[in-house]
Amino acid sequence: MDHSSETPRKNIANNQENRPKCSAGKRALAAIGVGALAIYGARVLINLFGPSLPYSMRECPGGSNDSAEFLEFLSLVTDAPVRHAHIQALKNGPEFYPQEIAAIRRARRAIDMEFYEFKEGKVSAVFLEALTERAQAGVEVRVVLDAIGSFTTRASYFKELKAAGGQMHWYHPLRWHTWQFANNRSHRKLLVIDGHTAFVGGAGVADHWMMETRQGPRWRDTVFHLEGDAVGGLISTFSENWLEASGKILTGHKQFEFHGGHRGVPALVVSSTPSGGGTHARILFQALIKSAQKSITITTPYFLPDRSARHALEDASQRGVQVRVLVAGPHIDHPVVRGVSRHDSRHLLEAGAKIFEYQPSMIHAKTMVIDERWCVFGSTNFDHRSFALNDEVNVAAIDPELADTLIDQFREDLRESRPLTLEMLKSRRLVGNAELVAGTLLERES
Repeated sequence: MDHSSETPRKNIANNQENRPKCSAGKRALAAIGVGALAIYGARVLINLFGPSLPYSMRECPGGSNDSAEFLEFLSLVTDAPVRHAHIQALKNGPEFYPQEIAAIRRARRAIDMEFYEFKEGKVSAVFLEALTERAQAGVEVRVVLDAIGSFTTRASYFKELKAAGGQMHWYHPLRWHTWQFANNRSHRKLLVIDGHTAFVGGAGVADHWMMETRQGPRWRDTVFHLEGDAVGGLISTFSENWLEASGKILTGHKQFEFHGGHRGVPALVVSSTPSGGGTHARILFQALIKSAQKSITITTPYFLPDRSARHALEDASQRGVQVRVLVAGPHIDHPVVRGVSRHDSRHLLEAGAKIFEYQPSMIHAKTMVIDERWCVFGSTNFDHRSFALNDEVNVAAIDPELADTLIDQFREDLRESRPLTLEMLKSRRLVGNAELVAGTLLERES
């Protein structure tokens, strides 16, 4: 008998016997992979759309927001010591970028910079040239950039800065072992020079804040220049994400040679990080809205308040406080957000608030003025992501002079804005009705 043909037949039989087992193993691994992706996707959706923590504030401590008791209360609940600062509002890129670049070029000891968005282009090239020159001169240059906000920017873009001795790190880069942090971003925008001069506000570093681009007209934004011991709070904020991004604690005499003295108006630097939804930003905004007696003036690009914040604004309007909100109009960079936000707008309009949409370009400023006395500015949008997911930074200052400046800017912007009315919302077509349904679904409390 010829046995030579039996071996192949046996091998074929063995393979056929093993095949179901291999297929079953692969199916099991595939099922595990799909399950893991589903769990992660569900987590992202929950983080994005809730549920968020219901919250409220019963009373205004001290009886009025101009009392010493209220200032102490706000300092304690936001974990922000009362410091002092001279503050200047800088309107639009042609005004704030030259001042930021000039401050960098005057640096003698240390430059700390953290931005959500740092995009390759003409503006960022000038920033890098100035930072590199200072690093070559012996200034300690440290840069933290959010890996998602600056996703299109190549790591090699910072080659010369690093060669000159500057340090640059990504915040929460996308890695296989960091997927659980993918939805938590640093949305902060701050620049600190030599421990006594700082810039903070809504703008990152990109050409669209300086000039018209292919995407549209130059963005409208406001950045704030600070001097005084309040800058120390911004160094503390930077050091938090510097540690997380670089693995190093911020130290060295160049970093902490502060100018002494309490100068300027009382100010709180409120640093906010995700903590179960109850961030310091949420506490700050809610407390000041509750304290309002005469007026609330808000400028924000994305207006998607959760139900608790919206109820606080409705309550303020119904008790006679003038509530005015300026939001992005047709040039918004996320059109879906504009549509969905109109659901919240309808409720506020019914309560007597006034809402306006900015027409000439994308408006990206993030400011709030309470009773022409308290000023809040920084990186926080009026939405769930800023209140519950992102690392943010805000400054709250008792500064009537700055309040007058911001209200003047608000009035100037209103001249180029269109009021939103209930009639406009009622006349929406099918798409508008779909947005209304989406807005209802996005309400995050029962």
